Amino acid sequence: MNLEARYRQACQRADAARGRLSITAEEAKARVAPARLKQDVKDRASNAVLNGVANAAAQAQQRPVAIAAAATAFGLFLARRPLAALFQRLYVRFQDTQVDNSETDDG
Repeated sequence: MNLEARYRQACQRADAARGRLSITAEEAKARVAPARLKQDVKDRASNAVLNGVANAAAQAQQRPVAIAAAATAFGLFLARRPLAALFQRLYVRFQDTQVDNSETDDG
């Protein structure tokens, strides 16, 4: 192989490498575009939520009583202030023997 043929092969390899570099640069630029990153975050979040729901449903099928007890405890935790107010009013009503007194001032 003479010198000129090796030079032409080297130029072809350089052109091919330059083309691969420009394609790779365009792909990297598209990958870090804000719209693409935003869509990736949305997709990952929705997949995580769907996987969590599927996992919770599978666990609920395996242990329905435990899941019901946990849901009840969580519901009671969320309703603790209204329930406490209700029980406090009932306690006052049961302890107060005078039926003439109303809970409100308007009679």
